[in-house]
Amino acid sequence: MTRKLFGTDGVRGKANIYPMTAEMALKIGAAAGRYFRNDGSNGHRVVIGKDTRLSGYMFENALTAGLTSTGMNVLLLGPVPTPAVGLLTTSMRADVGIMISASHNPHHDNGIKFFGPDGFKLSDEAEAEIEALVAGDIEPAKANNIGRAKRIDDGRFRYAERVKTTLPHGMRLDGLKVVIDCANGAAYKVAPEVLWELGATVIPVGVSPDGFNINAGCGSTSPMSAAETIVSHGADVGICLDGDADRVMILDENGHVADGDQIMALMAGRWAETDRLNGGTLVATVMSNLGLERYLQNKGLNLLRTGVGDRYVVEAMRAGGYNLGGEQSGHIVMTDYATTGDGLLAGLQFLAAMLETGQKASALTQSFETVPQMLKNVRYSLGTDPMNADAVKAVIADAETKLVGKGRLLIRKSGTEPLVRVMAECEDADLLEQVVNGIVAEVEQAV
Repeated sequence: MTRKLFGTDGVRGKANIYPMTAEMALKIGAAAGRYFRNDGSNGHRVVIGKDTRLSGYMFENALTAGLTSTGMNVLLLGPVPTPAVGLLTTSMRADVGIMISASHNPHHDNGIKFFGPDGFKLSDEAEAEIEALVAGDIEPAKANNIGRAKRIDDGRFRYAERVKTTLPHGMRLDGLKVVIDCANGAAYKVAPEVLWELGATVIPVGVSPDGFNINAGCGSTSPMSAAETIVSHGADVGICLDGDADRVMILDENGHVADGDQIMALMAGRWAETDRLNGGTLVATVMSNLGLERYLQNKGLNLLRTGVGDRYVVEAMRAGGYNLGGEQSGHIVMTDYATTGDGLLAGLQFLAAMLETGQKASALTQSFETVPQMLKNVRYSLGTDPMNADAVKAVIADAETKLVGKGRLLIRKSGTEPLVRVMAECEDADLLEQVVNGIVAEVEQAV
């Protein structure tokens, strides 16, 4: 089945503009309810979490109406990180979990992500079947079979206790001064609480959400504020989450940023040394830096690349039995502990590495030298396809020829926004700039 409504990470768009309208959310909820409540009984349940966007209230209510109309019982978690939804879907024996979030995007965007009863994101096939139900007539439940809804007040505390157990037994963070940037998002309460309870001196940033300031000048996509805070407070390390806390960037004591590739390199190397890295393999996407691949090869380890999107990383991990993977953007997936990317969990594992090695953050965030990489985005109008233009095809072919034996080129459409992403890697910085800017110029002309 083909999918038009669902992208690489659920349904996403601007709030109150198709497909992210209250009407569509109600239909999506009803379709999901019909898909999962397939035996007519009233014992089925769904957990719903959200981040701090203003539109979250609207979508929470619309989804609840759709789900209960088809007989699902709804458990409302309120603002919690995306990984908490994956965890609580399984621990609360729910049939499905839903996270209302547009992750790292601005406040005016929102999205709907689905988790299956095993806590993992739904497959493309399952999403296609739900999408087919949305397009048809959805049969409501009988009046006496309408579902119920109730608030769950301790969802974030359940998640907090689970995350703390991932540290080595008895380990405390006493003596560490940690800046935690929560992006004014879903982890604004739970992340500082967890770090404080473990003994760290906590300096919070981005913990005053107002419905509009999520990811605004803070978080993993804008770590400058956290970097300044680290330097001014003399902190040992910074942990920058995104709006739904499934991504992380680590900042060293000088405020320098380490992306997901460097975090994965550190974890893969440490896990391999203790024979914890299943299959000697790290799973990452085609966006990960060539330097990461070379680093792993030098250690006798493998890099398995997937398409862009943490769900595809997880699918490859599950298929191959691997337990570590992620994305350069900061999704770090450790299936020994969680079913999806978890920024707070990854941050705790980094703090554990600092304590176990006795090294500063700066010594642990430079596992390899990155190959120069350039990424530029070009926005286009929905319904158009600039990649079909002959001039665009020609400049791409020319760039590929120039990069043979020197680097690599990756051009793709975003699965969550109307963007063409142009990325290249090359040791020759001048050639790198030339090929990327040349392609971007032609795509912009086609747009």
